[in-house]
Amino acid sequence: MSEKRKALSRREFLIGLTAAAGGLTLAAVRQLLANAKIQAISQTYLPYVARGESSPTSTPHPTNPPPSPTGTPVPSETPSATPSPGPTSPPPPDSGRVIHVRDSGATSWPGTSDTYFYNYVDTARVEAMLLDALQELTGQSSWGNIWSVLFSRVHSGGYQPGQKIAIKASFNNSIFDDNACGFHDNRIDAVPQLALALLNGLTAAGVQAGDVYFYDASGSESGQRYGKTIPNYFRNPILQAYPQVHFIGLNDCSGVQAPTYGKDPSLTVTFNDPWGQIPDRLLTDILYDATYIINMPIVKAHKPAKPGSSMAIPASIGMKNHYGSINYVYASSARVSLHEYMEINGGEYYTSTYNPVVDVNKHPIIKGKTALILADCLYGSTGSSDPAIKTWYIFGSQPANSILVSTDPVALDCVAVDLLRLELPHQNDRNLDDKRVYDFLFCAQEAGLGICEGTRGEPGGDPLQTPYGSGYNDITYVRIDR
Repeated sequence: MSEKRKALSRREFLIGLTAAAGGLTLAAVRQLLANAKIQAISQTYLPYVARGESSPTSTPHPTNPPPSPTGTPVPSETPSATPSPGPTSPPPPDSGRVIHVRDSGATSWPGTSDTYFYNYVDTARVEAMLLDALQELTGQSSWGNIWSVLFSRVHSGGYQPGQKIAIKASFNNSIFDDNACGFHDNRIDAVPQLALALLNGLTAAGVQAGDVYFYDASGSESGQRYGKTIPNYFRNPILQAYPQVHFIGLNDCSGVQAPTYGKDPSLTVTFNDPWGQIPDRLLTDILYDATYIINMPIVKAHKPAKPGSSMAIPASIGMKNHYGSINYVYASSARVSLHEYMEINGGEYYTSTYNPVVDVNKHPIIKGKTALILADCLYGSTGSSDPAIKTWYIFGSQPANSILVSTDPVALDCVAVDLLRLELPHQNDRNLDDKRVYDFLFCAQEAGLGICEGTRGEPGGDPLQTPYGSGYNDITYVRIDR
């Protein structure tokens, strides 16, 4: 059930009535309201009359990890439907817009040590959440028009068969503990159901599955490791539905390609640190080959303050997810290791006015090719290597069951940090109670990457203030409860 709408003003009513009489689409009505500088989107939103036109395909979700792929030959690519025509109305302004969709039934994990979070997500519900989110973000009702709007932001004319789509998934924990191809514990990592929901929408819009590449490419300084393990629990359900999809990561699992880096000089990431001492990094080659990038991070703190300890790196969301797009992050020397520039307390080179994550995200390939940021907050986590969170206090002691979408990487991370700051004090006394947690976001804003709420002195907004959206002035925050 959606959040109760605020009553329309007389001005809003007259605009909507006139638009309806003229036969305008729902998206066009929204655009008129935006142009009139009415805050009808940020604090309320209109009913989705288009939602009943078509419903996303229900994809069964596994209750147990499916078996590994056999040696059966992979069928050839099935011809895709002709891509839908271009958008029928202009999209809403995208700078600073963050859409948050929550469905209380999206997950059902009991949270016990003998069960695994990634087996308890309902793909059909997540797909419906994603459709709602992207309808609101783009002002379009069909998958074809939604992706036409998003891809056309990057490349005139939108997607054409043969254009590669690189999706940056998060597998930070797949190389820890006893985690491997065939086993993964409850440390947070990407879930296959969100990836399937994304694929279902892409293919419904005419994208060929063989053009899609999931990757997590960060390796080690020494070159002894290239990429992260992409485990069976994630790959197998995707391959069962879309056997042509590609995976790039640590090649310890069947069918996963090892990443390569720096095939072209344009893949070089140069850092603008005040000391001029951070060596260049290299982006993975798939980002050169791809026409589009979709960033699919997880909403999680990184190293928040714990009882008896100080905070280090505050959050690991969309912008930091692209550390998995470069050849290495950590290094034996402090001046070379990127984390030494990010740790608020203890980082040898931390400063509030510089963060290397900004240099990675403002690289022309990442900045110019990104069509969407889709953040997974179905569970979320209190730390980069912590387990999935079973219940969130701020969501009524229920699972978060949320996704966030935006085309603005700064605004999305800003809202996600706001959510984490409100929640973490209720999770084993952890906290992000320091205004400096927003430093990297204002560095990114100053670099022209997007919008953060507030100022360095008074940063952040309130995603819980009702009506939803009224806790923000700079960011347009829309929450939809299904």
